[in-house]
Amino acid sequence: MIDVLFISPGNASEIYQGLATDYSAIEPPTWALLLAESCRSVGYKVGLIDVLAEKLLHKEVIDRINQLQPRLVCIVAMGQNVNAGAVTMSGAVKLANDIKAAKIETPIGLVGSYPQALPYKTLEDEPSIDIVFCNEGVYVFRNLLNENGDKFVDLNKLDHVNGIGYRKDGKPFLNPPEGIVPQNRMDEDLPGYAWDLLPKKENPFDLYRCPMWHSNYDQNKRSPYATVYTSLGCIWTCDFCMINILNRTSNDPIGVASKYNVMRHWSTERVVKQIDKLVEMGVYTIRICDEMFLLNKKYYLPICEELSKKPYADKLLMWAYSRVDTVAKNPKILELLRKAGFKWLCLGIESGNRNVRLEASKGKFEDVDIKEVVNSIHDAGIEVLANYLFGLPEDTMETMQQTLDLSLELCTSGWNGYCTMAFPGSQLYKDALQLNYDMPKTYSAWSYHSYDMVPMRTKYLTAAEVVKFRDEAFTTYHTYPPFLKRIEEKFGKQEVENIVKMTQIKLKRKILGD
Repeated sequence: MIDVLFISPGNASEIYQGLATDYSAIEPPTWALLLAESCRSVGYKVGLIDVLAEKLLHKEVIDRINQLQPRLVCIVAMGQNVNAGAVTMSGAVKLANDIKAAKIETPIGLVGSYPQALPYKTLEDEPSIDIVFCNEGVYVFRNLLNENGDKFVDLNKLDHVNGIGYRKDGKPFLNPPEGIVPQNRMDEDLPGYAWDLLPKKENPFDLYRCPMWHSNYDQNKRSPYATVYTSLGCIWTCDFCMINILNRTSNDPIGVASKYNVMRHWSTERVVKQIDKLVEMGVYTIRICDEMFLLNKKYYLPICEELSKKPYADKLLMWAYSRVDTVAKNPKILELLRKAGFKWLCLGIESGNRNVRLEASKGKFEDVDIKEVVNSIHDAGIEVLANYLFGLPEDTMETMQQTLDLSLELCTSGWNGYCTMAFPGSQLYKDALQLNYDMPKTYSAWSYHSYDMVPMRTKYLTAAEVVKFRDEAFTTYHTYPPFLKRIEEKFGKQEVENIVKMTQIKLKRKILGD
């Protein structure tokens, strides 16, 4: 018997459609690995199952549960980007239903951004879920497991465990909030990742693959692949984001992430040690998952300085998020990043219209010349993945065209264009409910790439108009001759062919009548 079995669910075909087979990323279950190592560090026995990476049938998962006999099953419905949590619920709920149908007695817990934002709704809608975690869960697990010896977690003895939701007298009930790990306890209470619990393969990281652009569009460089954090949370309060919902400290029926904008960091020594471990295991393609890695020089400069001294630094193929203004007019920082192994930076440009951008982004990079910033990154030998949002509240057809035009002008080697989604936990979600906008009726409908996706409408455009524009913009950009020329010059003809094949996969959309 073990104390807790962490399960990372999977449902890629429904979430990504035709992109799932060869093109969508397969990310390591980073949060499950963090929570597992945290529990293990205080003496609990833990296990981990990655349904997606191992391509497991639910019957096989159930067989493993019967073998391991955990006191608690915890399904971790949280992606590398917390925004992915609502989408991950699709596979999580199906798995929970199948576990219950198999007459497994072990209680099922659920941790993830969706139940963190909507704990009451989760318990009302999903009878297979026994317990929801209302914040990151580190201390909640310790308190919850510190009961009953080697017996199953007792659902009738939960009154004293803060930070959870469950059913009391048949109705959803939340205990008082539990605190998150404070800055001065990050290294001790979240000490790392339980890498050894990954599937038993010659190199388990071969089961994971990075996004196409991260590998310079080379399919052979997508694996082995890993992801790590250097910090959690963000200091900003953007309406469209819900990254900070894991910091939640209230019992409101609808949590809003912007109320909890707390950021916490691991030490330089701990971060570099994790990357050392990955390199020892043959992993050089690495994503830094922080919402804003390049934000506070006090934290990111020492990490980059230490990595730049490593003999393996030049072999690293790493990327991280950055604010546009953080790297503006900072060639020395860009030079250091390149020496530390960062070959890509991801910029949240969001919109080509300044007023639309500022309305949603709370004043980010107000006075920065975006084109100048992108050029300076390119000059440092670092590629740019540019993120754009179509369908922000103030967007019109004209402003979305401005965004597309800006992206073509910048001509970065990576392009992500998303329909704006009112994810649970964001201010946009609460606004959309108050405005009585159409909202997703299924968990898969929160996915940017699913058949039944339902994005947020704008004040002036329908959701269908936003989807149509975004999908056409994707094709426009990835068939744009200057873009393809850049890719060929930087990476080669085969990489251009890989992009051309990808663009031939057309997503079907229910909202467009497909």
